[in-house]
Amino acid sequence: MLKISQVTKSYGDLKANDNINIEIPEKSVALLVGPNGAGKSTLLKCIMGLLRYSGEIEINGLKNKSLEAKKIMGYVPEIPHMYPLLTISEHLEFTARAYRLDETWREKADNLLRRFELDDKRNKLGGTLSKGMQQKLSICVALLPEPNFILFDEPLIGLDPYAIKQLKDIFRELSESGHSLLISTHILDTVDELWDQVYIMNHGKVVANGKKSELDRLGKTLEDFFFDVTGNYKSDIKSDPDLNSNTEIVTEQD
Repeated sequence: MLKISQVTKSYGDLKANDNINIEIPEKSVALLVGPNGAGKSTLLKCIMGLLRYSGEIEINGLKNKSLEAKKIMGYVPEIPHMYPLLTISEHLEFTARAYRLDETWREKADNLLRRFELDDKRNKLGGTLSKGMQQKLSICVALLPEPNFILFDEPLIGLDPYAIKQLKDIFRELSESGHSLLISTHILDTVDELWDQVYIMNHGKVVANGKKSELDRLGKTLEDFFFDVTGNYKSDIKSDPDLNSNTEIVTEQD
C-alpha cells in the first residue's frame, strides 16, 4: 500500500527526515511513534505531497502526488485547518463535491456528525469552532470519501473522552473492513491492541521497527519496545539478540 524509499526532507542544515525507508502492506494498521520533534509530522506531510523532498513515495504503486493516488488517500493533520466562513455542513458538502461522491454521502455525513456530537452544530461556522470541534470536523472530512489509506497525525489531541472512544472504534471498524492506516502519535495506547507494525522515529530517522506478533512472542509491550529504543537504543538493542533478530529492528547505518 505505502512504499517510502530514501526520503529526505531538509530545512537548511536541519534534516527533519533523514533517508527514510518504510513499507506498509494493504489491510494493515501501522504506527509511527517517537518523541516530539522526531520528524513524524514532516513525514506525513511528505506522504501527502504537501512538502518537497528527495526520494520516492508510492501509494498502491502510484506516485503519491498523482491525482489517482490522492483519490484513495485521507489525511487528518495534527493542527486542523477549517475554512472560517463555511459551516460544518458546508465543509462536508465541499468535500463531497470535490471527490464527486454520489448522493449517499449525505447519509454518511449525518452518521459521522452524530458519532462526533456535531449534528446539532452543523450550522456553526468553521471560524467559531473550538479546537476540539475543529479536530472532530477534520476527522469527519477525512473519512467522508471512504479512502483506502488514511493518515492520522496525533488524532487524539484536543478530543474529549467520548470522541476518543468513537475514534478508537472507527480505527477498529476501518481495520476490520480492510482499510490501511498510518497513525502518528506519541500516545502509545492510541490504538490499544489494534496495530500490526510500528516504526519508531528519533532525530529524523527511523531507528527501529517491529511487528506486534513478534513483540507478543517475546513478551514485549509497545511501551517496552519504545523505551528500549529511545532510551538508549544503540546499546539496548545490541545487547538483546532475540529482540534484534526477531522484531525486524532497523538501526540507522553509518
